[in-house]
Amino acid sequence: MKISVIKSDLEQVDTDLLALPFSSGALKKETENTLVALGFDLQVLKDFKAEAGEVVVLYGGSKKLAAARVALLGLGEGKNIADWRKAAVAFAAKAVDMKLEKAAVDCSGIKSLADATKQNVATLAAAFVEGFMAGMYEFDRLKSGKLEKKKSSQKPKEISEVLLRIDGDVVEEIEKGVTEGEIVGSCQKMARDLVNLPGNYLQAEDLASAAEESGKKYGYDVTVFHKKEIEALGMGGLLAVNKGSFHPPTFSVLDYTPQGQAKLVIALVGKGVTFDSGGISLKPSENMGEMKSDMSGAASVLGTIEAVARLGLPLHVIGLIPATDNMPSGTAQTPGDVITTYSGITVEVGNTDAEGRLILADALTYAKEKYNPDVIIDVATLTGACIVALGYKVAGLFSNNDKLADEIFQAGQQSGENVWRMPLWDLYDEQIKSDVADVNNTGGRGAGSVTAAKFLEKFIDGHKKWAHIDIAGPSFQPKGAGKVNGGTGFGVSLLVELLKKWA
Repeated sequence: MKISVIKSDLEQVDTDLLALPFSSGALKKETENTLVALGFDLQVLKDFKAEAGEVVVLYGGSKKLAAARVALLGLGEGKNIADWRKAAVAFAAKAVDMKLEKAAVDCSGIKSLADATKQNVATLAAAFVEGFMAGMYEFDRLKSGKLEKKKSSQKPKEISEVLLRIDGDVVEEIEKGVTEGEIVGSCQKMARDLVNLPGNYLQAEDLASAAEESGKKYGYDVTVFHKKEIEALGMGGLLAVNKGSFHPPTFSVLDYTPQGQAKLVIALVGKGVTFDSGGISLKPSENMGEMKSDMSGAASVLGTIEAVARLGLPLHVIGLIPATDNMPSGTAQTPGDVITTYSGITVEVGNTDAEGRLILADALTYAKEKYNPDVIIDVATLTGACIVALGYKVAGLFSNNDKLADEIFQAGQQSGENVWRMPLWDLYDEQIKSDVADVNNTGGRGAGSVTAAKFLEKFIDGHKKWAHIDIAGPSFQPKGAGKVNGGTGFGVSLLVELLKKWA
């Protein structure tokens, strides 16, 4: 898809659908003036309230109007970036529904919007592009099309070009924002595609190959440890989860080193369970297919590293992805087993469905030992308990550092990928004590997301700036929960925003 910034009279924008954004505060004066100038009847305003994400399509208008259709696009009060992004998503989804090839948006008021939202023009342009790319997302690569009733042999139309119409002296700023938005949006799309691939299309080695392909294309190093090397390292957590599987595990290390001096060294760890049956502690069969998404953390880390490399941020960022599926078989680990992790810490396996923390444990210790980074952040679809606590829109945030927790929270507010801090108090350690090992991998039903975080904390070797983000809820939209079901790419925009601030 091509995204272009143009300077043109509104009437001369040649497109299938031209969006005119309005806030509720500007609804009366500005909307009426614009509609009259374009030759539309003011009666259409009876159907438009300018709510955030509202789209009303108009037909007709002046014969001088080059656009085939005009859409009124609601921005709510027009005072925050979230409503602007929501409008972009809604506009793209409408254009996709209408099977259009070319869409345009009038950005002539972007400087005023930047003032109202306390953002800069480039940031708003980037947010619009990100939102538009998210709104037009479809996952159809596994559809043959043979069951569809086609009236012609022609390929269905899809959006091939988006125009941002501007006036004034903001071209350079908008073009900068568009470039950034395209990078983050495409990396988020890549993460979504990986999450949406079912287990028979994506195993640990496939995830490693995706990382290698990205690294080769965008200039960062990727090292993949295969089963024998993982055994030599002594990664007992990853190997234990993999025991029941037909497919071998991988441990991928993605290493982006900038040109010149790096301001910080950051390690990002992503859970890569390509399919989670629960193992011997088998999950209920209903909706088990959604467990293809249990590698969402890994996908987010891969998407983030690629975005950082393409943006050229002056940071040394390492992505670590332990990957396997979790299956029941005659060779699978069983409840009650005691395993020795890479750190040397022994773990009693209270529940084989608490597997993500076992593979993360090895990767966290490896990150601290090999890189001693300034910051460690892990991202994982770790607990159903976090969904119970926060729902499907917000991720759980745990951290041993108040400043880091606040920075991640603020990045979430800016990126639209919201997080909420949860407690990490020592009193929860009591729940994961073991009589036969150093620690148990489950703490019972109560405070499940907290005890999972407390478990992970034991494997950072005293690092003072660590955060765990539980994305079990917002990483995947269950069937019927929204217009587009499946992987959301949650975490890419959040982490990129955080890293941009540090850069």
